[in-house]
Amino acid sequence: MSIIKAQNLNKSFKVKIKEKGILGSLKSIVRPKYEVIKAVDNISFEVNEGEMIAFIGPNGAGKSTTIKMLTCILYPDSGEISVLGMDPTKDRKKLAYEIGTVFGQKEQLWMHLTPYDNLKFFGAIYDIEDKEIEKRIEHLKEVFELEKFINIPVRNLSLGQRIRCEIAASLIHEPKVLFLDEPTIGLDPVVKDSVRKLIKKMNKEFGTTVFFTSHDVSDIEKLCKRVIIINNGKIVLDDSMANLKYNYLNKKIVEVKLKEKIDFENVKGIEVIKSNNNNLKLEIDTRTTTLADVLKLIDDENIIDINISNTPLEDIISSIYKEGAK
Repeated sequence: MSIIKAQNLNKSFKVKIKEKGILGSLKSIVRPKYEVIKAVDNISFEVNEGEMIAFIGPNGAGKSTTIKMLTCILYPDSGEISVLGMDPTKDRKKLAYEIGTVFGQKEQLWMHLTPYDNLKFFGAIYDIEDKEIEKRIEHLKEVFELEKFINIPVRNLSLGQRIRCEIAASLIHEPKVLFLDEPTIGLDPVVKDSVRKLIKKMNKEFGTTVFFTSHDVSDIEKLCKRVIIINNGKIVLDDSMANLKYNYLNKKIVEVKLKEKIDFENVKGIEVIKSNNNNLKLEIDTRTTTLADVLKLIDDENIIDINISNTPLEDIISSIYKEGAK
């Protein structure tokens, strides 16, 4: 059952043009010129109940603008939105009781209060009775492992601890839909993995539908079964994670520093992107050869340093966008 629907959604912003030089700056003040930038361009999609969906794209693609329209922070210029059967532009207050939001780059917790006091505060905002608030705090404390720092002021917490508290606070009113905008931004790999596990657990524990944005390919791979890619305000792909993995996430980047150089030029499934003496940057097509096979070709004793990463998300999006433009 679809609980989020967007139909022919559009949003533009009027941006002031800055002219060069002192004279140009004066003109900009006296007679400012503007250009219209289309942030979201006629997009349509649906999200089913219980889904964890990745809504991704490069900076300025329209991700955050879309989330802000779905949560009624922004009003669309045109098009229709339905979240849980409600129109955010008409049922803003009612909808607020049914959804939660976490913006990784924006704090919603009161920094001078403890996580416990914040949870109590948000519970009161949502008109939850004291007894019920305490019950929910106990549950969230257990699920998100907040026990050690629940009574420490938020300003004294690490970024990872704060993000856990942010997500917990967004669930105090048991929302049916949770919007997560870059929740793992700025976190180290260990904390990122912890937050991913919490999001998975939350989806399973509460049955919450998750609408998720991230620049991290690993976030998407480990959390979502479906991906919507947006670029320049337009949806360029709406597909399953399995298809995206097979068609676009089948390449790995291996950067290796060797004691003695190895020639990979004619090895099937390996493309040498950069070669500088004994420093190599390789692109591995995992449909043709596995990482294990590649590492067998490089003797452990020959490796000084090695780094393995995914193809940058921007490159994946760019290739998808180019294909769509053909």
